[in-house]
Order: sequence, then C-alpha cells, then structure tokens
Amino acid sequence: MNIKDLMLKDAMIMDLQATDKQGVIDEMVQKMYDVGRISDIKTYKDGILAREAQTSTGLGDGIAMPHAKNAAVKEATVLFAKSQKGVDYQSLDGQPTYLFFMIAAPEGANDTHLQALAALSRLLINHDFVEKLKGAQTPDQVQQLFTEAEAQKEAEERAEAQETAENELKDFNRRYIVAVTACPTGIAHTYMAEDALKKQAKEMGVDIKVETNGSEGIKNRLTAEDIARADGIIVAADKKVEMNRFDGKPLVNRPVSDGIRKPEELINEALSGKAPVFHGDGSAAGDSGESAADGTIGQRIYKDLMNGVSHMLPFVIAGGIMIAISFMIDNFMGVPHDALSKLGSFNEQAKWFNDIGQAAFGFMLPVLAGFIASSISDRPGLVVGFAAGALANSGGAGFLGALIGGFLGGYVIVFLRKILSGLPKSLEGIKAILFYPFFGLLITGFLMLLINIPMSAINSGLNDFLNSLGGTNAALLGALLAGMMATDLGGPINKAAYVFGTATIANTVAEGGSIVMASVMAGGMVPPLAIFVATRLFKNKFTKEQQDAGLTNIIMGLSFVTEGAIPFAASDPLRAIPSFMIGSAITGGFVGGLGIRLMAPHGGIFVVPLLSRPIVYLLLIACGALISGVIFGLLKKPLADAK
Repeated sequence: MNIKDLMLKDAMIMDLQATDKQGVIDEMVQKMYDVGRISDIKTYKDGILAREAQTSTGLGDGIAMPHAKNAAVKEATVLFAKSQKGVDYQSLDGQPTYLFFMIAAPEGANDTHLQALAALSRLLINHDFVEKLKGAQTPDQVQQLFTEAEAQKEAEERAEAQETAENELKDFNRRYIVAVTACPTGIAHTYMAEDALKKQAKEMGVDIKVETNGSEGIKNRLTAEDIARADGIIVAADKKVEMNRFDGKPLVNRPVSDGIRKPEELINEALSGKAPVFHGDGSAAGDSGESAADGTIGQRIYKDLMNGVSHMLPFVIAGGIMIAISFMIDNFMGVPHDALSKLGSFNEQAKWFNDIGQAAFGFMLPVLAGFIASSISDRPGLVVGFAAGALANSGGAGFLGALIGGFLGGYVIVFLRKILSGLPKSLEGIKAILFYPFFGLLITGFLMLLINIPMSAINSGLNDFLNSLGGTNAALLGALLAGMMATDLGGPINKAAYVFGTATIANTVAEGGSIVMASVMAGGMVPPLAIFVATRLFKNKFTKEQQDAGLTNIIMGLSFVTEGAIPFAASDPLRAIPSFMIGSAITGGFVGGLGIRLMAPHGGIFVVPLLSRPIVYLLLIACGALISGVIFGLLKKPLADAK
C-alpha cells in the first residue's frame, strides 16, 4: 500500500473555508465522516483534540498534520485539505498554515498502513515538494505529485544506503551520532524528526543512525556498538524511551518538535563536547530516570505531580463511590439513632461496600506519593514513594504530607544515583534492586518522621477548617475553587482545584461528604453547558459546526468533562474564559454557601444521588451555565464581524 491508496480524491478539500483552527478541524472531520471513513464524529474528533492538547500538530512551514487513532476509524485515510489564504492553526512557528493532512488510523492498524503514513511524514520534509502541493489545483494533481515524490524518495533512499555502505568501507574519521525520535501517537512527528535529522546530518557531513519509536514499533533499533561508537546522542521524544543504554554518553534531550524544526542546533550541541553526560540507574531497559522533553522546572514538577494524581484518582473515584453507596444503603435500610456513628457500616450489606471502598482509599496516599517519586526517578523511586505515602497516612500528615513525601522520595533516589555513580561497573545490576531501595527507604523514612510533625498539624488544621465551613467562608472558598476550574479548562489551575477537592473527601465522609468537592464539580460542569446555551441563544455568532459542537457539550457538561469547552476557549479566549469563570464562581459560591455536600469525586449527573441537595445543586449549575452562556454570547462578535 502506498500513500495514493490512503489519500482518496473524494476525501480532499481543495478550497478550505474555515478561518480558525477549530473550524479547520470541524470541516475536515465532517468530510471524513461524509466519505464514510469514520463511523462517529465525536469519538474521532475527541481523539484529534486530545492530540492537539499535548502539542499543536501545526508543524510550521505552512503544514499541519492533525491525527488520531481510535475505534471510530473504519479504514486508514489521509484527508488532504488546502487553504488559499492560510489559517492561524497555532503552529509551532506562529505562521499561517496552508496545507492540512488529517490522518485517521484505525485501532490495530496493520504495518502496511503505518508504513504508508510514516512515508507521508517523510515526504513533507521536502520544501520543493511542499511548494508544488501549494500550487496544486485538483485532486488528480495532488495524487500525481505524491506518486512522483514517492518514486524520487525511493531512489534517494537507495542512493543513501549505497553511500552509507561505501563510507563504512572508507577509513576516514567522520563524526558519528545516533538519535531516537518518538511522539505519543507515533504516526507523524516521529518520522518527520527522523528525516529532518538525517537530512541535516548529511548536509553537515556527519554520519547518523536514527531509531524511531512509532506506532509500528521500534524501527532501526540502535545496537550497543552504535552507541559505543557515537560521539553524541540525540533524543527527540515526547514520551519515554530506553535511556539507560546511553549511560556515560553526552546526550541532548529535547521534544520531538525540535527534531523537526531545529535539527542543526541539536546536532551541533550533541557534537560540541558541552552536552551533559547522561547517567543511567542500572535498571532494566525502558526504566530510565529521565523522561523526554523534561522542560522547565515548573513543567517537570507539574508532570511529576500529575503522574501521581492520575494514578491516584481511580482509587479515589471508585473507593469514594463505594463508600457513598454504603451510606445510601444504611439510610435506606435504617440505622438506630444511637448507632449513627456507624452509618455506612451498620447493616451487613452496607459494610460490604464500605470495606471495599475503604480498602481502595487506603491505597490513595501511597499510590499518589509512589507515582510522583517514580516519575522523578522511575522504578527505584516507587518503593520509597509508596513508603512515604504510607508514613504520611499513618502519621497524620495526610494528602499534603504524601505530596511532599513523593517528591522527597524521588529526589532522594536522584541524590543516591549521583553519589553511587562511582561504584564499579560490576555493581551496576545490584544498585537498582538493593542499594537504591534500601538507602532510599532509610533516608526517606527518617525524613518523613520529621516532616510528619508539622504536616500533621497543618493537615489537622485544614481538616478542622473544612469541616467547620459554613456561610461566608464556604461561599468564598467555593467561588474561588469553582472559578479556578473554569480558568484553564483542564490545565494546571483546573487540576490544582480538582486535586484539592478530591483530597477533602476522605476526611468528610462522616459529615456526609465534601462541600469543597461539590463546589469544584459544579464549577467544572458550567463551561461546557455554557457553550450549549451560547450556541442556542446566539446562533448568528457561531458556525454550523460550532452549533453542532454546542450540542455535544451538553453531554460533556453533565458528565463533568470541563475540557469540552476547550475548542471555544482556544479560538476566543479573551471573551470565553472570563465568561466561564463568572458563571462557575457564582455557582460554586452558592453551592458552598448553602453547604451542599458530595461524597464522590467525579461523575456529574451520574452521582446526583450522592449529593445532599441534588435538586438545588442542579438548579445552581443551570443558572451558572445560563449566566456564562449569555455573557459569552453578548461579548462574542457576529460571524460577519469576526476577525
């Protein structure tokens, strides 16, 4: 199968009408559906938006490659679209985008499909080819250009292979580097970075071997001899790759987008002699202590925190709902007045659910701390992190203590790596299974005993404050947290409010649930519902595609999926985000002020029975959505006036 087989003529848009990023995605997804290549618009578009949330697929140089691989795709397809005037697609170079390649890959796509998609990515590195595509006027011309480009590429690869073989026979001192490229989906960026690095290396007279970690698996895998011979290593990746094999080598670790846009800079840095020398931890392949594209200190802390939170949430959500069900059963079956302290475990049936929920809750803090630590230092950090979380739990330090313990445990392992780096190579294997866990546990354990003292006092004070919330205090806190939920719609501020809310549930079960969590969930439900309101009341200000998206936001809002509002906020942030924040803050303030409690950390309308005042709660959310939707609609310009 070649690219021509995937790029159908009836799945091309030669004059794209959309004028913004969201419009481009909507128009192309609709076309994909119209030609029968996807079965469900929402599922496929959710995949596209999830990929865009990681980093823009606007690669620069006028090209964007939005892509998704999910169950909605019937058959692998590349939809080509061209904009005559260019669109602000939030590309990496900040310039307008003219050529769009929307890639749809089915789950379980075979190697043939994936190889064709990889070949497409490689062709788009050629500037002359891209310029010819911009001038194409018909689908036939597009297909002919790809046919010619594929033939030329095959000839170049044969010539390159022959040249490489001849160079290996020649005994001259050419510089040599190896590289690894990888992106989360492994369809496009992986191979574009590979080709950009190889092309640049050839121009610079540098030999290079590039390993790709894509959807079709690891290709062109680096051998021990390749690594030993290399003068430098480049890792251009947005996901973890095997790192310990590079121990002792100068290594440049960057996002995959830098491999595409800055290949010369990466190669020069790898060969400069100034690149930092990488030190592995002696663990198994793939358990590297460094992650790709670590970014700034703030980004690393956020990534590590979210790794812990994402692993913790299933325990909190499932455990919290099980405990809430136990309370509902006891309320239904009845509990004597003098046994109310045993509510949730008085009747045997309720106790079953309570025991299961409490078992899940018991893992909450160790899992949080363990996976924060493992994000920092991988597998060796897991044991010290789990222990730190357990000590925080038993020592009364609670959620905040576990949070600190996770970071502490991770960096203790980083410290041990450095001080034990001078040990003989013969001890490399034993470091990961004995030295790191033992000394890490010893140091972290004693430090946690000290940390638990002040953190326990802080945690007790915080719990007392939350349990005593009422009136003005609860209203102000509810408004603040709910407003935070609408600030960046799934970003760091939103996550901070959500994590704070979930942390209050375990300590408020006896009181009937958390006022804080109720405010947080209400604030997160408002923005998507506000989109529905705005697109219904102000139809002249939204495209047909946006109005359709407004309908899907009903489900997202009612399900507590705040991210449903992201496309609208991204296309018009100065009007959308303040509108969302006002409605969410008002809703959260009233929820807090009225003392409405929630015993589940997620679920939207599906956990309404677990609310203390469900009807009032839903009415407040509806009012908040109406306020935000009307404000957004009034602020937004009509389509004819929009810039």
